[in-house]
Amino acid sequence: MTITTFTDKYISPIHPSRVFKASVVDSHNLIPKLMPHAISSIQIIEGDGGAGSIKQINFAQGGNFKSLKYRVDELNEESLVYKYTLIEGEALTDKLEKITYEIKFEATEDGGSVSNVTSKYYTIGDFLLKEDEVKAGKEKVIGMYKVVEAHLLQNPNAYA
Repeated sequence: MTITTFTDKYISPIHPSRVFKASVVDSHNLIPKLMPHAISSIQIIEGDGGAGSIKQINFAQGGNFKSLKYRVDELNEESLVYKYTLIEGEALTDKLEKITYEIKFEATEDGGSVSNVTSKYYTIGDFLLKEDEVKAGKEKVIGMYKVVEAHLLQNPNAYA
C-alpha cells in the first residue's frame, strides 16, 4: 500500500463559520437543492450526521458515478475541522482502498476564509497515484464549493 497526499487551499470572501455550516453541517440538505443536476440526494445512512455517521451521496442520472459512501471521522463546529473517509463507491476503483480528507476552515484578515484541504489516497499494492488522476475530482469539489459560496453571497443571512 502507498499513501499519496495532496494539499490544497481555497480562498473565499465568506466567513468560515458560514461556509462550514453550509458546506459541511447542512450539506445533506443544501447541496442537492443547489445542484440537482449533479447530486440527487445525500442521505445519512447511520448516525446523526456527526462523527461516526455514514453518509451516502446519490448522483444524478447520466453522471460517471451512481453513489458513494463516506464515514464522518470528525465534525468540530468550534474549531471548524471536518474529517471524513470515502469508504465505498465507484470513485475508489480497484486501485484505491480508501481516501481520507481533512478540511480546516480559518478566518482571513478581510473577514473571509481559507479552507485548507488535505487528501490522502490509500492505494492497493504498488500502484502510484499521480495528481493528474485526481484532477477531475478536485475540479468537481471546487465547483460545488463555488456554488455554495455563490448561494451564501446572494443570501447574506443564510447560515449566519
